[in-house]
Amino acid sequence: MIQLAQILFILSVLVILHEFGHFIAAKIFKVRVEKFYLFMDAGFSLIKKKIGDTEWGIGWLPIGGYVKLSGMIDESMDTEQLNQPAQPWEFRSKPAWQRLIIMLGGIIVNILLAWFIYSVMYMTVGQKTISTEKIQKNGLEFSEVGELAGFKTGDKILSVDGIKQNNFNRLKIDILLGDNVTVLREEKEISFALTDEAKKNILSKEGKNFMFPIIKDVIVDSVLSKSAAEKIGLLKGDKIIAINNNKIPHFSYFRKELANHKNDSISLNVLRNNIDVQLKGTVNKEGKLGFDYIKPTPEDLKRDYVDVNVMSFGNAIHYAIKESYIMFVYNIKQFKLILKPKTEAYKQIKSPIGIARQLPDEWDWEYVWNFTALFSIGLAFMNLLPIPGLDGGHALFTIAEMITGKTLSVKAAERVQTGGMIILLTLMALTFGKDIYQWVAETWFVK
Repeated sequence: MIQLAQILFILSVLVILHEFGHFIAAKIFKVRVEKFYLFMDAGFSLIKKKIGDTEWGIGWLPIGGYVKLSGMIDESMDTEQLNQPAQPWEFRSKPAWQRLIIMLGGIIVNILLAWFIYSVMYMTVGQKTISTEKIQKNGLEFSEVGELAGFKTGDKILSVDGIKQNNFNRLKIDILLGDNVTVLREEKEISFALTDEAKKNILSKEGKNFMFPIIKDVIVDSVLSKSAAEKIGLLKGDKIIAINNNKIPHFSYFRKELANHKNDSISLNVLRNNIDVQLKGTVNKEGKLGFDYIKPTPEDLKRDYVDVNVMSFGNAIHYAIKESYIMFVYNIKQFKLILKPKTEAYKQIKSPIGIARQLPDEWDWEYVWNFTALFSIGLAFMNLLPIPGLDGGHALFTIAEMITGKTLSVKAAERVQTGGMIILLTLMALTFGKDIYQWVAETWFVK
C-alpha cells in the first residue's frame, strides 16, 4: 500500500502541475478552459465541480490527466465545436505562436519543477553521489553477464565513450547507453566495444546489478533447499575461506573454481563460529552449489561510498539546471537504446504499476522527491516526442503551420489525433498488461 500511495502522490503532483502549465498559458492568452482533470474520466469521474467556465475533476483511471480547451481537438475527440464559426475565446482562433506556447506549457512546468526540486534538495540534504573512485578502489567484481560483455573482475572503469563518470550509479547506466569502455586491467588501459547482445544480457538477467565492489569475504546468506550446498552441509553465516585447499581471494575466483568442477567432488574450508571446518561434496552440472552470499546493501553503499555536498543557494540553482539537462540527455539516450531491437530494451519499459513495485516499502520523502524530479524530466521528454496525441505532436503541426502558413483541415486533424491515441493506448495496454502479468505471476505462482 505504501508503494501505491507513493506512485499516486508522484503522479498527482506531476499531472496537476503539467496540466497547470497548459491551463495558465491558456488563461494568459484568454482561451477558455472547459475541463481540468487529474487522471482520465473515461465514462465517469470520481469528483467534479464546475467553477466559472471550467469543470474541475478527478477521473478514475490513473494514467494521466488533461485540460480541455475550447476549439481544439484533444483526447476527448469532441469536434462539435469545430463545425461552428470560430469564437474569440477558442484555441483555434489564436495566432500560431500563442497556440505553440500553450502546447509547450506543460513541458516547461515539468522542467521548472525538476529545477526547483533539485535546488531545494541540494540546499537541504545535499547532492548525494556514490563515488566511483571510492567504490572501485580495489577494482570491481562482475557477474557472469558482465564478464560476457568483456569485463574482468579487478577492472577499474576509467571512462565510457571517453567520458569519466564520478557517480557510480550513473556509470552503470552509461555502460548500457555507451558504445565503448576503457578499463584499467593489471596496470594496462584496455578498451573494448559494448555490443547490443551484451546489453541485452545485462538488461534481461542482471539489470544494473552486473557490477559491484569486489567481495573478498564469501559469506553464506541462505542455502537453497535440496541443493548441492545443503548436501555438503553449508549453513547460513559460514565464511568460505578455501576450495580444494586453495585460499579464496574474492567471490569471482570461487565462482570460477566451481565452474571448473562441474559434476565433480570438491572440499571446502569454512569458518563457523571461528572454527575451521572442512566440508566435502559434489558441484552440480551447472557448476554451482546453490546458495546466496551476502552482497553490499544500499545501506552499506551509503555508509562507505556516498559523497554528500550541501550547497549554497547560487550553487544549488546552477547544479539543479545542470542535473536537469543531464537527465534530459539520458532520456534521449535511453530512447535510442529502446529503438535498437537487438538490445530488447523495449521489454524493460514499465507502466505506473511496474514503477510502483520498485519504490521503497516505507515512505521516504527524500527518495520520493528525487524520483518526482527524475520522473518530471522523463514526462517532459515523452511529451516532446512528435506523436499525435502528445504535446509534441500538436507542437509539430503548429510549427509546420508557422512555416508553411497552412493548417490541417478538421477531418485531417481528427484522423491524426485518432491515430495518435490508438498508438498511445496500445502502448499503455501492452505495458500495463506486462506489469500486471508479472505481478500476478510473482504474487500467486512464485513460491
